[in-house]
Amino acid sequence: MKIVFSKYHGTGNDFILLDNRENKYSSLTESQIELLCNRRFGIGADGLILLEKDSETDFRMVYFNSDGRESSMCGNGGRCITAYAKSLSLINNSTKFIAIDGVHEAEVKSDNPVIVKLKMNDVKEVQRIGEDLFLNTGSPHYVRFVRNALTVDVAGEGRSIRNSDAYKTEGTNVNFVEPLSNRLVVRSYERGVEDETLSCGTGIVASALASVAKGFVKDEKGICNIQALGGNLKVYYEKEGSGFKNIWLEGGATFVFNGEIEI
Repeated sequence: MKIVFSKYHGTGNDFILLDNRENKYSSLTESQIELLCNRRFGIGADGLILLEKDSETDFRMVYFNSDGRESSMCGNGGRCITAYAKSLSLINNSTKFIAIDGVHEAEVKSDNPVIVKLKMNDVKEVQRIGEDLFLNTGSPHYVRFVRNALTVDVAGEGRSIRNSDAYKTEGTNVNFVEPLSNRLVVRSYERGVEDETLSCGTGIVASALASVAKGFVKDEKGICNIQALGGNLKVYYEKEGSGFKNIWLEGGATFVFNGEIEI
């Protein structure tokens, strides 16, 4: 099978994008997707995304982790597929698309560099686990606050929490957050990748909302600046009771290259 693909990254979180409107790639197996995402034997990516037809929105997003398994919502992937859809002339600068967790709105804020703002689902509650927090922002996220995020053993500690009794069956993503005066420094361990990634969109959102819930962020304008290893992002939010609404994730969605591969 010949596969025609585009490679994008959202602040270092990289994806293989496939135009599957004609169902050319619907037969891809878990092992084939894992091979395509392999950084030594394939193209190399944190995940693979299919863009498919949808009768009620502009397109459907189907996301697979690098282990080949279909997964929950990917925030950076949602921003990248928006930029990809624009490159295919499917949309102009705004869109509505459907993903595994429902309908999302997105807007291309600028073209050089490409900045995409993506609306996330409301978060009804933030669960406290001792000093840590757990919440679902389209994907499950465990949030731990640390003094120096750059010195944390993200792979080791993240893997330990992800495989603990509470989460080993379904898995969870794990975020280590250092609150500073004007931003949050966030590092993330992603299930499905089973390692640290340079940025995790739903994790960035979870880290911002958890920081508001803990009182580390007190921005009355509802804006939180985030520093991930792969770049900077913004989270917009409105507090509502014990949860949040009108949540948006904004950051770069960068085209890397187009290519073909035979598998």
